[in-house]
Amino acid sequence: MLIRIVRMTFQPDKVEEFRQIFESSKHKIRARPGCRYLELWQDLHQPQVFVTHSHWESEEALNSYRDSELFRDTWNRTKALFADKPQAFSVASVEKVE
Repeated sequence: MLIRIVRMTFQPDKVEEFRQIFESSKHKIRARPGCRYLELWQDLHQPQVFVTHSHWESEEALNSYRDSELFRDTWNRTKALFADKPQAFSVASVEKVE
């Protein structure tokens, strides 16, 4: 399983517009083949900073989503709202402690 983290900083006056974009696309993203989990986080002290946290069955599943019209449309609308360059990375879980 692949875990994808994307940290995005928005123009403060564009936060609500981003929230609307996410609201309209979240179920479509989650329904993509290979997407097992999707969550949106918001920084406690910097409310214009959001992070998406998603789990994918494989890198191929993530890449299939990234090659889709859904991704292109959502990302193009989202990146127009950025105040800073996004940070994205993929990781694998090594150990879970409970």
